[in-house]
Amino acid sequence: MCPQLLATGLVLFSLLLLGLAQDSPGAQRMKVDCDKAVLGTIYEYGALTLAGEEYIQFKQYAGKLVLFINVATYCGLTAQYPELNALQDELREVGVIILGFPCNQFGRQEPGKNSEILSGLKYVRPGGGFVPNFQLFEKGDVNGAEEQKVFTFLKNSCPPTSELLGSPGLLFWEPMRIHDIRWNFEKFLVGPDGVPIMRWFHKAPVSRVKSDILEYLKGQETP
Repeated sequence: MCPQLLATGLVLFSLLLLGLAQDSPGAQRMKVDCDKAVLGTIYEYGALTLAGEEYIQFKQYAGKLVLFINVATYCGLTAQYPELNALQDELREVGVIILGFPCNQFGRQEPGKNSEILSGLKYVRPGGGFVPNFQLFEKGDVNGAEEQKVFTFLKNSCPPTSELLGSPGLLFWEPMRIHDIRWNFEKFLVGPDGVPIMRWFHKAPVSRVKSDILEYLKGQETP
């Protein structure tokens, strides 16, 4: 085997092990409810698509349920990607929209450029020709001084799912705050009025997320 390919493989394997090993110590909750009295909505924000060709204002999702997820290609939880595709297929008709935000702040598990992310997903992990069926945006920070403003809003609207952040050596941002996202694949659900509803721990199964969304929708049905 070519030494360069071997070295690259070892790096990727190490990144995957970090994702599998990382856990937030202390008490944790799979799902928390957000503050119903929060001021503002996601409609004040927007983001550039992964290719950088379009700036999407989130107000275009008014009336929809929007699931925000910080994603990474070389994480142990990247196996959630196909499940998220299935979730988008199943819930699109009931007005659920999934939005993915690549981030390299957790174990450096999204190291590629924007132009490399789709290829990594297609050929490496999950691989097998995988293509996400939901919108991905440009890689950026979700914690710290340079965090995307929509994540500032989401985090301040919902309590954290775990008491502690985790191993400092695997977290790459400053300053660290109590409401910060703990790891790749945390999820925030925003209601049709643009206000956050609930937040999930990164290890919450996609099946649990689906169940919680369906339960919420059932509760919104007019008697």
